[in-house]
Amino acid sequence: MAIAVKLDDLLHDRRMTLSQLADRIGMALANLSILKTGKARAIRFSTLEAICEALSCQPGDILQFEPEQAQRERPASKRKAS
Repeated sequence: MAIAVKLDDLLHDRRMTLSQLADRIGMALANLSILKTGKARAIRFSTLEAICEALSCQPGDILQFEPEQAQRERPASKRKAS
């Protein structure tokens, strides 16, 4: 996936554990863990909002687009010839 989740970095910067974040936003630890490890395929805006509020951050602090990863994952038939 070309979207990287930087939740681990934010938690480290805020000196907060994933368990503490889960308690603050009322989300299951297992679901947050899936998000943190980059295995999630979607995130609800309400979840993103709760995380941003709890960590005093912006959505862009949590999610990052990695164009190199997107290029590697795109099927060869859909890539433009250079």
